[in-house]
Amino acid sequence: MLRKFWFLVVVMGMALPGFSADRFASISGYVRSSQGVPQMGALVEVLGSAFHSVHLFTDENGFYSATGILPGLYDIKVSAPSFLPSLRERIGLRPGSASTINITLSTLFDAIQLGPIRDAKDQDDWKWVLRSSVNRPALRIFSGTPLAGSSDSQNSDRDLTGTLSFVAGSNATGYGSNGDMSAAFRVERSMFSAGTMAISGNLGYGDSIPAGVVRASYTHRMSNGSVPQMALTMRHFASPDGALPNSSLQAAELTTGDDLNFANVVRLKFGSELETVQFMGQVTSTFRPYGSAELHLSPDTVLEYAYSGSAPDADRPNGFDPLPAELSQPGPRMSIMQFSPALERVHHHEVSVSHRAGKTNVQIAFFADRVANPALVGVGEFSSADGNVLADPNSGTFTYRGGNLDTHGMRLVLERKIAADLKATLDYESGGVLDVSAGQDSLDNASSSMIVRNRQSVAGKLAGDVAKTKTRWAASYRWINGQALTPVDMFNVSPGQADPFLNLFIRQPIPGTGFLPGHIEAVIDLSNLLAQGYVPMMGQDGRTVYLVQSARTVRGGLAFSF
Repeated sequence: MLRKFWFLVVVMGMALPGFSADRFASISGYVRSSQGVPQMGALVEVLGSAFHSVHLFTDENGFYSATGILPGLYDIKVSAPSFLPSLRERIGLRPGSASTINITLSTLFDAIQLGPIRDAKDQDDWKWVLRSSVNRPALRIFSGTPLAGSSDSQNSDRDLTGTLSFVAGSNATGYGSNGDMSAAFRVERSMFSAGTMAISGNLGYGDSIPAGVVRASYTHRMSNGSVPQMALTMRHFASPDGALPNSSLQAAELTTGDDLNFANVVRLKFGSELETVQFMGQVTSTFRPYGSAELHLSPDTVLEYAYSGSAPDADRPNGFDPLPAELSQPGPRMSIMQFSPALERVHHHEVSVSHRAGKTNVQIAFFADRVANPALVGVGEFSSADGNVLADPNSGTFTYRGGNLDTHGMRLVLERKIAADLKATLDYESGGVLDVSAGQDSLDNASSSMIVRNRQSVAGKLAGDVAKTKTRWAASYRWINGQALTPVDMFNVSPGQADPFLNLFIRQPIPGTGFLPGHIEAVIDLSNLLAQGYVPMMGQDGRTVYLVQSARTVRGGLAFSF
């Protein structure tokens, strides 16, 4: 039997054609993303018959190479984390051939691209970013900065950037404001070549009751120009009053968003916020969608519709960035009545037309607002727990539930670059505001007696920088033609946005710190310096308190950026 086996082997060896090294084939190539970034560690499968398949991984340059392959037809399948699998079918390999097959991996967002990429690289001195996603400027102008965002240009080419700031003084926006002393931070890191991971927070400390906010977000810039993003925000505020049961607040908020561009003419932006709040033994959840549609009638004219389900930021830009490292998302706008908590519910619709003519930019907008359970701000202290007031021990302010607001109005904004280091903005608004009826001076009954009055408002703002000292500053004043408890246009996020009455904002680099790897700035933020617009009311304990559009605040601190 052994002789017969060896005899069969010899016969088959003589019958089969001989395969020398030059009779085999090879296949190689590079695996890259749609942005051209090499993908290391991608799995490459050269699939033939069950006996003629090869599995290998790409190297640090995204390169793969398979040699010693029998001639024939093969399929190549490539897969990698965060990408859709890619398949190249019926690739013929001839004896002695060396084929090069490069593979491009795409994400799900690349696969659903419906329109061509819109070129957003304007060459003008002023670049317009027309954005209407929730709590973001619907019309902002940047001087010498890329459209990708408002981050510091000197840090745009770094993988890791961060800011750490120490601020004294509360922002005085009612219950949920930061402590009288707070440490804020923000760290950003580039990921996957086109993504950005950011972690930010603000922790209050000092003599006041502590408060803490932490936010993690991820943003990815796709090859088609869209920028999907996701963020998770966690908040904790201690009990405002020991007499209120279970009144420490915990809140979690999940935010998602994306935008799409169609044929360089229409841009859609959309997203949602899902927030869950635990307060006073109750769990409340709210879903807030937002979205906008922009129609680019010409390179200089844009027609836009926007919808928002939440209030704008408490810390909005005053010509430049707000206080460094502070979260842009406002806290839960909550109030109580007869010890029953409720979240503010918002529906904001807006149609606007923006036009650029040289160095002058014009926007006209018409809006309709419906606000249920509005969280109004008040100034004053209470000697005992009040079932209609959420006091903020950090700032001496409180939150009070006002009557529902249902109104509509219009806004006109003019912005002009006067000089290379100075720009001016003029804003006119007309619409309805909440006000107390005549003769009403008791806080207990103020909510039920509130009415909507038509008011007009005019604001002027100057913002600039001083080249020698590198000082950046912004000053604004908003006038209103009568008593009001809410702004005329409380959802204004245009360049004309300015807080009520007199405000001043300064950022000053500290000289002599150039040897450090980053830079240190002193920051001063002054709001409603003259304490105007205060409406006196009689509190439950007989003390006089005030309902205000904006409380007077003085904040300052140091910020270290790297």
